[in-house]
Amino acid sequence: MSHPAARRTKIIATLGPASTSEDVLREMIRAGVDVVRMNMSHGSIEDHAKRVDLVRRLADEAKRFVAILVDLQGPKIRVSRFKNKSVTLVEGASFALDAGLGKEDGDDTQVGIDYKELPGDVRSGDILLLDDGRIVLKVDSVNGARIDTTVVAGGALSNNKGINRQGGGLSAKAITDKDKQDIKTAAQLEADFVAMSFPRSADDIDECRSLLLEAGSRAGVVAKVERVEALQNLDEIIRASDAVMVARGDLGVEIGDAELPAVQKHMIAQARHLDRGVIVATQMMESMIDSPIPTRAEVFDVANAVLDGTDAVMLSAETAVGKNPPKVIEAMARVCLGAESQARSKLSRHRMDDKFKNVEEGIAMASMYLANHMPIKAIISLTESGATPIWMSRIRSGIPIFAVSRRLSTCRRMALYRGVFPHLFDYNKSAPDEVNRAVINYLRDHHWLDDGDMVILTKGDVIGEGGGTNVLKVLKVGEVLKTGDR
Repeated sequence: MSHPAARRTKIIATLGPASTSEDVLREMIRAGVDVVRMNMSHGSIEDHAKRVDLVRRLADEAKRFVAILVDLQGPKIRVSRFKNKSVTLVEGASFALDAGLGKEDGDDTQVGIDYKELPGDVRSGDILLLDDGRIVLKVDSVNGARIDTTVVAGGALSNNKGINRQGGGLSAKAITDKDKQDIKTAAQLEADFVAMSFPRSADDIDECRSLLLEAGSRAGVVAKVERVEALQNLDEIIRASDAVMVARGDLGVEIGDAELPAVQKHMIAQARHLDRGVIVATQMMESMIDSPIPTRAEVFDVANAVLDGTDAVMLSAETAVGKNPPKVIEAMARVCLGAESQARSKLSRHRMDDKFKNVEEGIAMASMYLANHMPIKAIISLTESGATPIWMSRIRSGIPIFAVSRRLSTCRRMALYRGVFPHLFDYNKSAPDEVNRAVINYLRDHHWLDDGDMVILTKGDVIGEGGGTNVLKVLKVGEVLKTGDR
């Protein structure tokens, strides 16, 4: 192959004020962003619509597929506002969270809360963590709508900061009225993925998918694992989702930072085992909000996620409000490539002892076994839905998987998965006995393949039907160009 080795791990970048202009977005796409995240906690529907249109246009110009991920806000359990915008809480002082207090009436002794059911979810002795754990309160008593606490760890507390209960257990519904409206917006924007915040069980994921279908969308559902309850139901949540996100902010507050590394590794391994995508998020290159280079710790963090097998690594404030979003993406891409060059990232014993559920899955696994034990330069998967290349991508390998589809929506969704490189190509326009030649000719003309390269090609007997992959061929580029499928 003459084409340079491509980065297999995908990069998700959050859009915000720093990444709104056409020039910056163009540079971000050129730097290698694969998925852009629209955070529905911020910005208007009009803002998001403009960004989606711009991303789609610039991606087309760059001849790349960039997926759109709409991230739902979910239930935000927050303090209300202070008369003077912020207060300083002192260790040992009394402080009250009062659901009956006015929204703007907070002071250094009390503050209102947006989530009025909070007093019913806590009891004496509970630990409440505010502002991502920076403020720690111990509950002394609950009196009607008022929670009286003692400050265990103090500091500055400003308007609208989040509240978590250590150990989880808050009863807020996963899908709010705002989320229901934002799901309709996601459908209108033709989003490729919708990320669901704070799910507790597979039922929450199923509800989100049903609402998407009602709105006319077949977007993939990403479950953001942020609650203790989600960890307790992890396998069922993974199975119900298209991908899961290790959302290390709220999750770290609920379970404690010391537990996070092992949980992250387990989630990556389990998502891959259950044939689902996995994203690692939160503070991956936080210092690059201001700094031109990442810290060594951030480099190790990203590299370890890559070595563990994550599909994607996500940037949040770094690209939403940071000084130079394209540079952050370039830095993350370098780290990913460096980690992927290690032999460990190309070896797999995934599902070697499992039985497969259907023919397509068996073909996908057989393809990867062959690819890892022969001098194969690429795997080509003709796909309607994207299922076969997703199964293939669960196997560690240094070999690119070209997902060739006639469906634009499938190509965009494939942009999330590790090692999958989507290509839009209408193979239905070729005669059945000329499909192999047409597809390989297309990839060779676009410099992804060279004459003499040995490749694996999978497809269905009946081209154009979803769920029908049952053919695996080993072909040599150049020879197939002469002989076609005969």
